[in-house]
Order: sequence, then C-alpha cells, then structure tokens
Amino acid sequence: MAVRLGFDLLILKKIKKTLMCILFLIGQGSFYGISWSQTPSTIAQEIIPNTIISNLEVNGNLRIEDSTIESYLLINIGDIYTEQLSDATLKRLYNTGLFSDVDVGRRAETLVITVLENPILNRILFEGNKYKDDQELYEEIQLRPRTVFSRSKVSADVQRVLEIYRRGGRFAANIEPKVIQKEQNRVDLVFEISEGAKSVIGKINFLGNKVFDNNILRTKIVSQESRWWNFLASEDTYDPDRLNFDQQKLRDFYREQGYADFRVTSAVAELSPNKQFFFINISVEEGQLYSFGNVSIESEIDELSPELLTRALFTVEGDQYDSSAIDNTVDMLTDIAGLRGYAFVDIRPQVKRNRVDRTVDIIYVINEAPRVYVEEIKILDNVRTHDRVLRREMLMVEGDAFNTLKVRRSEIRLGALQFFKEVEIEQIEGTTADKTILEITVEEQPTGELSAGLGYSSYEGLMINFSIAERNLLGKGQYARIGAQISKRRKEIELGFTEPYFLDRRMAVGADLFLRDTNFVESGFRQKSIGTTLRTAFPLTEYIVMQLKYSLIQDNVVTSFFTDSPYIKDSSGDFLTSSVGFGLSYNSLDNPQKPTKGQLITMNQEIAGAGGNEKFIKTLAKYDLYIPVYKTWVFNVAAEVGHIEGLSGNIRLNRRFFIGNPRMRGFKEAGLGPREWKAGNTNLFTGYSLGGNTFYNAKAELFIPLGGGARDLGIEASAYVDVGALFNVDAEDSLTSDTGVVYNVLGNTMKPRVSVGIGFSWASPFGPFRIDLAKALRSQPSDETEFFQFNVGTRF
Repeated sequence: MAVRLGFDLLILKKIKKTLMCILFLIGQGSFYGISWSQTPSTIAQEIIPNTIISNLEVNGNLRIEDSTIESYLLINIGDIYTEQLSDATLKRLYNTGLFSDVDVGRRAETLVITVLENPILNRILFEGNKYKDDQELYEEIQLRPRTVFSRSKVSADVQRVLEIYRRGGRFAANIEPKVIQKEQNRVDLVFEISEGAKSVIGKINFLGNKVFDNNILRTKIVSQESRWWNFLASEDTYDPDRLNFDQQKLRDFYREQGYADFRVTSAVAELSPNKQFFFINISVEEGQLYSFGNVSIESEIDELSPELLTRALFTVEGDQYDSSAIDNTVDMLTDIAGLRGYAFVDIRPQVKRNRVDRTVDIIYVINEAPRVYVEEIKILDNVRTHDRVLRREMLMVEGDAFNTLKVRRSEIRLGALQFFKEVEIEQIEGTTADKTILEITVEEQPTGELSAGLGYSSYEGLMINFSIAERNLLGKGQYARIGAQISKRRKEIELGFTEPYFLDRRMAVGADLFLRDTNFVESGFRQKSIGTTLRTAFPLTEYIVMQLKYSLIQDNVVTSFFTDSPYIKDSSGDFLTSSVGFGLSYNSLDNPQKPTKGQLITMNQEIAGAGGNEKFIKTLAKYDLYIPVYKTWVFNVAAEVGHIEGLSGNIRLNRRFFIGNPRMRGFKEAGLGPREWKAGNTNLFTGYSLGGNTFYNAKAELFIPLGGGARDLGIEASAYVDVGALFNVDAEDSLTSDTGVVYNVLGNTMKPRVSVGIGFSWASPFGPFRIDLAKALRSQPSDETEFFQFNVGTRF
C-alpha cells in the first residue's frame, strides 16, 4: 500500500532545503511548529493542503457489492485524504472478515480500494473422531456452511474443539484443519482429528499438611488418581475446573475440622512429556486449631428474641470451630423466622477471629429485610408435563410473599413427583425492587415403566413378571398401571389408577382391581382371589399424610393333596373379606426414588369384620432413615414390625405374615419362621411354612458409589445387614392328623435371624437390574436360605 502525495519530488526537495536553511540560521528547535523529527512528507502535508477526494474506485470484488464495501469506508467523496484515515479504513475492511487482502490507496483525487474476497464455506467435515460424534463437535464450532471462510475463525474453532477434548481428559488430541479449494471461490473445510489417549491423573501430592495425611486428603477431593481396576471412574481425568473445586473442598474440610486459617497456597498440574499423565501438587497451610468463643444473637425484631433463638444455635461456646455449623445455624434461624411469619429477614453472622487464644466469636445479626413478593412463576422445558401439574406443587403463587423455606420445600415436592431428572428453582429480579420472579427449570425423564422380572430356582422354577405403568399419564400427573405375573406358583393380573388431585384438591383418589391365583408351595395351599380396593389420601401437614381405604376380597383356599397336616387343612374353604383401613405417614425424604437424607415413618391398620366372614385387626409400622455420610455415600437404617390379631378365632394360614427375601436377603421367600414337621422325619426342609402372626425386621445398608462413570451409568453397590424374625402361630405345638400322624411346629421363636450381603443395582436402558449375594449368619434349623437373587426390567 502506498499513499502518494501528488507533488513533484523536485519541489519537495527544494522545500526541505529551504526549511533547513531557515532553521539553521535561526538556531531554534522549531519554526511554525516544524521540528527536526518530522519527515519531508509530513512537513509537506502540514504546509501544503491535503487532497480532497472526488472519486471512489473499488477493484477485486466478485460477490460483494461496491455499495457494501463503501459503507465500511471512513473516507468518502468530499473528505480530505490522510494517511491516518487510510490506515483506519484498511483495518475496518479487514475486520469485516470478508476479505483476505485489502489495499487502500490514492491516485490523484481518486480513492482506490483493492480487495481479495474470502471464499465461501461449502462443507464442514470431521475425520478421525471416535469418542465425540460429528453433531457434538458441529454444535461447538462457530463456522457454518454458506458463510464466509476466514482462517482466524478456523483457528478459533480448532481451539473450541480442542477444549472439548481437554474437558474429556484428552490433552494429547491434535486437530489439523485442511482446506479443499472448489470452483467459484468455494472451499470445503476438513478437521482432521487425532484424539489421542486420555490424560489421567497419575499422582496427587499434598505439601505442607501435618494434621491430615495425604491419604485422608485424597478422599476429601473429587479428583482421583487413576487405578486400573476403577475403569468406570471419570474423576481420574484432569479437569482445571475440578481442581478449583477441589481447593474449595479442602477449605471446607479443614474449616469444618476447626482450622479457620487454612488456605491453599498453590495447586499445580504438570503434564508428562508423553501427555498421558498429570501430576498434581497442592500446597497448603493448615494453621492452628480454633474453637468457638462468645456466641450471641442481636435481633431488631421483637418476636425473634435472642432468648427464643438461642436453642437453635449449632455453634456453642467452647466447641471446636466448624464453619458448616455457622451455615446450618443461619438456615435454622431463617426457617424459624419464616415459620413465625417473618419471610423477609436478613441474618448475617459477624465473625471475629482471635489468633492469640485461637477462638472465633460470632454475632448473628438479624434484621428485617425489605419485603419481596412473587411477581411471576415461570416454568421452562416441560415438554410433556402440563404447567398446572407443577404449579399445584408450589407452596407459593403469584402475589405471595417470597419465602426461601417454601421455595426449598417446593423444589423437594417437584422432585418427589419422579417426573423430572433435574429440578431447579431460580430467583430472578422482577420489574421492581420489591418483586421477584421464580423460574422453574426442569429436565423431564421417562415416567413410563415397562418392567419384566426373570428368575429360576429348583424350588420355584421359571418366574416371569410383566407390568406397564405410567406415573404421568398424558402429562396430567395421573398414575395408571397394569401388571401380570406368571410362574410355576403364581398367576396374577392387576389394574390400578390414581388421580393425585381429585377435583383440583390436594387429595388423591384411586382404585385397584386384581385377580390372583397363587400356589403357596412353601405352605401347602393354593389361593385364588378376586377383589377391589378404593382408596384416598390427603395431607394433614406438609409432611404428614392420612390414607383411607376399603377392600372387598373373595378368596378360595385349597390345601395340598400331598399333606394331611391339620395346620394346613384347617385353612381350606371360601372366605369373603370386607375391611377398612387407615394409615399415617411422615415423609421428609429428599427423593422418593433414590433418597439421600430424611426419614419415612408409616403406620397402617386394617380392620376386617364389617361384612364377610373374616374378622381381624392387622397392624404394620415402619421406620426408614437415610443419612449422607461421605460424598455420595448414603447410610440407611430401617425397622419394621407387624402383627395380626383374630377377632373371632385363630388367624387362618393365608392371612398370616410370611417373610424372607426381600425383607430378609439371604433367605428364600417365606424361608424363615414357624414350619410344620412330621414327627420322625429327619429332613427338616420338607415341612411347610406356617407363617406367623407377628414379625420384626431391621436392616442397616450402606449405598456405595462406584465412581463418576458408574454413577452416570446408574450403577451402584451396597453392603447390608438384615435382622428379623417371624413367630407367634396361634396353634398348638403338636397336632395329630385324621390318619394318626403327629405334626409338630418348629422355628416358632422370636430369636433373630441375621444375614449379611452385597448388592449391585443398575438403572440400565432396559430398566432396573439388581443382583444380591447374601449369606445367612444366624438361622434356625428349619429356615431355608438362598445366596443369589436377581431381577430385571425396562422403562419407557
């Protein structure tokens, strides 16, 4: 590019010579603003008026109109031409991305623009990619077919694709863009990809730690060292964002253990020369151990006095310092304020650290915050589920006072529907300062379930069950199910329907129909049943629900031809059962499908006798507790008891409790409890199970994640201990049959049976799959054990 001054070179030389003479004679550094540092051309421009552009000329453009190019110019007809404007125009044309070369010049009074257009992108192709499909890569890049090709954009897209691979741990990935020239100034762009192997974490080292050793600290962070046996893990790939999160996890851990001064001084990840391993070095300063000093509350709200709130403090003077206790206290105080009608409170803990005596003083300052109201509730990404299904679970509507406690509970209620994989309620600023918008974002998940179970044992033979259920029928939140089971011992068909909000009230109403033909091989009788149940449920409080039901069941019981045991024969006949039932449940579980915290308490009672010829009272109670213990590890403790009492005579065999698998893993179905035994028979396992009027059962189970990769696949393991017993048969210990054979009762004891085992579950694309391997540690001689059990199903 050249800028011509349009003067004769000889004239310029004369002007320069004259100026030099004048400056030399005067002996000054300047004359009319002219200095020695100026060049002849700039001197000439200052002395001689600049040229005014009278014409424009555009060359080299094939697709782009002259007018389009002219719209980017900073010099137009009538403007004075300067080198500065020329340079600025050139840069502006380059920045459009339309041209690969630009020249801006002047010929006399004509501004000359010469361009070389960038080609048009015809196709974008990816080659060599196996772990990332074309669509995923295409969505990441910015270039698109039929747009202007630019090498700068190609370079930017190469970096974007590399970043995808780096986030997946493939730091050895290499991308070579190839440009294929086509006719009519078009090009094909091919990204040739060498994905390389994953760069895993070879070693994680901690420097400066004295209180907790490296092994303990490694368990407190998300990143993991690569192990050959943990092939499902994803946390062993290096991720810079994860390393930042690890630093926060370390800070949280140390401060929860009392080390208020803890800090991470550096966290460095070094890639090995072969790009296969990362070596992470985390340097820390642990500091001193602190305890809580003076803890007090200052409240400007009279109804929230310090005397009232002191009992809610998790921070107690003299206790070891724990940062999480401060957060828990703020949450508790906020909830108490909300329950007392103060939804708008600002609770700020003022923390004062005393490094001399190593104490932390805390003042919880409670102020009444400005009132905020819900302006609008927005629901996003619910493709199938109707808006009203979500809105009716919200504890707030438009116009209500905003309440953080109600927002949290609403989020839990939406998750409890089991319609959504993810639920998030976000607070957004409203149109004014005293208004807020609640934005509910959901990710829907399959709510239909097509399940099938398959099993085999020498005792029961082949077992097949099949059912179709839909928890969100037509997106209205209704539940419908039809199920069937066929096996050597059981044939069953069930129909069920539930409307969770009957007449738009928070009251569930449903009905069930069933037809069953069950051969209780282990108890020597066959029962055919047909019946119906009408039921309703409604909340008494946010956590407590009342259930009511009425059942009408016709049973036909036929005892085995191969036994004359009076324990069995006395239960044959036709029976009509008309019963009413009620139940109470307290449920604070965070997720009904896969709970991680909370508890579930249920109590149910059924009374038969209002019609029919069966009269009894049956009671069941159960307690379930889930506790998060470490990361995604969850501990579950459960206990259950049951009792049935006859109102007019003994309880028939078909009405008693039978327990075994799955209540007691490691035992067969109906594998423990009272069993009849023919006197003189040395084989205790030929006797029939008699069931029992009373049982108890408890378990302790630890759910163990198998790494991020397994978690993504829905694979989980558990280890458990089951304890239980079945007893209290309301019959004599010894009876004689019509043929004179003496039968005795074995195992009618409340002594506990104990089993231990491990289980593996997989939320597979075909549905839930579970395997249990359990060993009975304590049993009675007449109990029947079972080591292996599995089932499988599918969802849609």
